[in-house]
Amino acid sequence: MSDIKTNNHTTSVTEPQFERTMKARHLIMLSLGGVIGTGLFFNTGFVIGETGAFGTVLAYLIGALVVYLVMLSMGELCVAMPHTGSFHLYATKFIGPRTGFTVTWLYFITCSVSVGTALTGAGLAMQYWFPQTEVWLWCLLFCLLILAMNVFTTKLFAESEFLFSLIKVVTIQVFIIAGGMAVFGFIPLSDGSPAPYFSNLTEGGLFPKGVLPLLTTMIAVNFAFSGTELIGVAAGETENPEKVIPMAIKTTVVRLVVFFLGTIVILAALLPLEEASILKSPFVSVFERIGIPYAADIFNFVILTAVISAANSNLYAAGRMIWALAHDGMLPAWASKRSRRGLPVNALMISMAGGWLALFTSVFAADTVFVALTSIVGFSVVVVWVAISVSHIGFRRELKRQGKTVKDLAWHAPLFPLVPILAIVLCVLAFIGLLFDPSQRLALYLGVPFAAMCYLIYPMIARRRDAHAVAKAAAKNR
Repeated sequence: MSDIKTNNHTTSVTEPQFERTMKARHLIMLSLGGVIGTGLFFNTGFVIGETGAFGTVLAYLIGALVVYLVMLSMGELCVAMPHTGSFHLYATKFIGPRTGFTVTWLYFITCSVSVGTALTGAGLAMQYWFPQTEVWLWCLLFCLLILAMNVFTTKLFAESEFLFSLIKVVTIQVFIIAGGMAVFGFIPLSDGSPAPYFSNLTEGGLFPKGVLPLLTTMIAVNFAFSGTELIGVAAGETENPEKVIPMAIKTTVVRLVVFFLGTIVILAALLPLEEASILKSPFVSVFERIGIPYAADIFNFVILTAVISAANSNLYAAGRMIWALAHDGMLPAWASKRSRRGLPVNALMISMAGGWLALFTSVFAADTVFVALTSIVGFSVVVVWVAISVSHIGFRRELKRQGKTVKDLAWHAPLFPLVPILAIVLCVLAFIGLLFDPSQRLALYLGVPFAAMCYLIYPMIARRRDAHAVAKAAAKNR
């Protein structure tokens, strides 16, 4: 652990560096853009229907707490060791190489599947305006667009993601402000009904279906918050990480809490429980109720920018995961090759191929392969969070072994070890909640065997890698 950034100095970093062109605003918008997407726009109605308005607010508060705890742990690790594809490195160093290998593959599948579903969503959004066109044509167009944004410069990726995320953030702010004015009667509702205030929040009691749904929906809530960990993926491409990363973490979490909880309160206040739960997206209904013209078109545009943003950020993350595996010798060396600008173009191409496979399975094997892939996604996000928290504990143990303290770090998380332990406990509770929901149980049935398979095949791949390295060294010394 010779490359820890401290208050006094920074020792040499052995990992090859990417372009450090991301600024604080890029990192914040990258994380917000990864989070504000289908989880908030579409799953919110499902959570309200399951847990009620009060239960949904409580569920998202717990989800925000988990995110904050994980981000604190990740922040300390990223400032100390700001490397690209950080999950892989931290889990390998402080838990074990098998875990690092497994976490990387789980996160790669999460990102690749998300790229495929996002491309499908972009095609469907365009078909809304151009019903005579084929979805696959739009998928191909947006595929080329996000590839271009990723393979030329990191700055182009960062600026495009900043723009896409800004559109979503502005939409959420408009929604909260306009919806809040409608809740208190400053904007009359289009159907002429009186201002609802907060009467719908307690409709049916605090927990209309009991407390258990609060537990069973936690994976859905955690999935809605997934994307915050992109700050860790981008750590190696950030300017002044010791200053930018802590600020980005604090700013991101505060904005997420305001955006998510503000949105949920407005949705629950303006829509009766049964109406919120059956709508494909309750946002359209609220836009229509407060009299915003062309509500469906506006929201369709927001969906389009949201899914393009999701495809953009997930391709970025998936490419860095493939690069990390190849750089570690777990994939062919050509996958770790970088362009003259230092970008992992080959890894990005592999990741895009994975996204297209996910897209095809959503069309031709939606009830089998695609269901399996999407089930692993929800499971994988929480596994990554657990790995980050456990890595934090291992990092502190190693720090102590080297005779150092937190005072030697450039930045450290408060309340250790409470922060990582509480995060692990809450994530485990989310896994337990899956057992009580038949519709989500598939995530455990498929996610656990996949993780076990990664653990089992790692030694074979590692032996082959080591044998290849020995043969290469012997040939070089001849």
